Amino acid sequence: MTTGRVGGGFLFRAAALLLAVLLAGPAVSARAEENGFAGRTLVIGGDRNYPPYEYLDANGQPAGFNVDLSKAVGEAMGVTIRFVLMDWSQLHEALASGAVDALQRTPYSNLWLREAELTPPHTTINHAIFARKGTPAVSSLEELAGRKVIVHPGGSVNDILDGLGFEKDLVFSRTPVGGLRRLAAGVGDYAVVAMLPGLFVIEQEGLDDIRVVAKSVTTQPYGFAVRHGDDAALSLLNEGLALVKQSGRYQELRRKWFGVMDSQALSAGMALKYAAVVLGPLLLLLGGAALWTRSLKKQVDQRTRSLSDALEQLRQNQQQLVQADKMAALGVLVSGVAHEINNPNGLILLNVPILKKLNAEARRVLDDVYEEKGDFPLGGGSYSRIRDKLPRIVEVVEESAQRIRRIVDDLRDFSRVAPAADHRAFDLGEVVEKATRLVGSSISKSTEKFRLETAPGLPKVWGNPSRIEQVAVNLLLNACQALPSPDRGIAVSTAAAPDGKAVVLTVADEGVGIAPEDLPRLTDPFFTTKRASGGTGLGLSVSAGIVKEHGGSLEFASEPGKGATVRLILPAAPEAAP
Repeated sequence: MTTGRVGGGFLFRAAALLLAVLLAGPAVSARAEENGFAGRTLVIGGDRNYPPYEYLDANGQPAGFNVDLSKAVGEAMGVTIRFVLMDWSQLHEALASGAVDALQRTPYSNLWLREAELTPPHTTINHAIFARKGTPAVSSLEELAGRKVIVHPGGSVNDILDGLGFEKDLVFSRTPVGGLRRLAAGVGDYAVVAMLPGLFVIEQEGLDDIRVVAKSVTTQPYGFAVRHGDDAALSLLNEGLALVKQSGRYQELRRKWFGVMDSQALSAGMALKYAAVVLGPLLLLLGGAALWTRSLKKQVDQRTRSLSDALEQLRQNQQQLVQADKMAALGVLVSGVAHEINNPNGLILLNVPILKKLNAEARRVLDDVYEEKGDFPLGGGSYSRIRDKLPRIVEVVEESAQRIRRIVDDLRDFSRVAPAADHRAFDLGEVVEKATRLVGSSISKSTEKFRLETAPGLPKVWGNPSRIEQVAVNLLLNACQALPSPDRGIAVSTAAAPDGKAVVLTVADEGVGIAPEDLPRLTDPFFTTKRASGGTGLGLSVSAGIVKEHGGSLEFASEPGKGATVRLILPAAPEAAP
């Protein structure tokens, strides 16, 4: 009886599968007919040398993520796909002339948006900065000023660097392979190349002298492109791409082509994390055990006192590890969210110039209508009233997008893990302004009277700006939390010490103040007067440790009920001191 049930279940599943296949066939054919491609072949063009996205393999056959994605779209829509892979420089002409029906990797740039119709993005490619070993590291495109930089001509990075005024220092290469080969040969100082193709080239070509010095300096969305007016091909690709994503096939292809790299990076990161979490407490336990063994040779009261101290220290260290792990996870989350916000915001900034141009052209046409026929309704009002407001609306969109970018960049910089010993001369006023932007929401909720005064021409201070920014953020948040109502104020200022050998940051609040007996304990680990509201007592303790590393000091003054004042004093950089 059991065998009969198993066999019957197998036959039932086989019959259901056969029925699904038979029903799917007519549906796929119907989609091809609806889009006008029944019996036709869709010719798709691509880059012959852009691995792992699209390239010709060792047998001269099209391969890569984009190739497999195009095949999946064709299968979903019941259309035969034929690939023509060529040099990138030939693709624009191939589409314009009709040699191909579509391109499978087209960037969302001003050029392509004017010349072709694009589907929604199917891939976002991150670009990185590559350099030879021994070349000074950089962290952004702006830091490439005055250096010879190898880029792809006509690409988004080319546009960005031209906008920064670097066009005279650019060296052009039409492929990632050529660009990194030229960099390895000593042509140029840096190369800005798509991240995955660059790593692919380094491994395949054995370019051991080339390394990544900055990741994800810019991102570029890509989609399928067709000629203007080819609604049939555009509709087919849009629908096919949606079906591939809904079916889960898209994620399967990403795992096939990029999953190995992602899993390797994840494994390395997790290994370091687990090593830190496991080895840290283990070393503390071993140290405690050693101290305890040595204390056995001493008197009973000494042994008991040493053991109690060791256990208390272990408890504090464990709490610090838990808090540090939470902050590290929060930093990763902030960095990821910042990256996701930057992608759509980048598209907004990319399209604002197009909106300005369209607005100017439309305004000329509407002005002619206005002069000929008089006023007319537009956008819920009259044209004469809204005419002069349109340019400002576009400007507000651009200003808001730029503000989003600044906030996201500040968040990403704050969450970036910087080496504690990475010291340099920096402007304390700039660090305080960045910290103020980061906690702007808390400040606006806490007070209506916030004042920031950064004195000009101050000496630079020596240290790690990211860690000093963390101290400034802690001091500002403490001041906000001390205010009982928004009508109380906060004043922040920077100034030089009287002898000119130090710079002073002062944060004064009109809050509830600090009891005199608590002032000496403010920087003790785990001491807090805000335990009920979630305080951990680590903010000022960590801040005091950072300031001590920089050779500075924290000074506190307060009168209960009238507020508190904190002074952060940092020594000036050696070259800035008189």
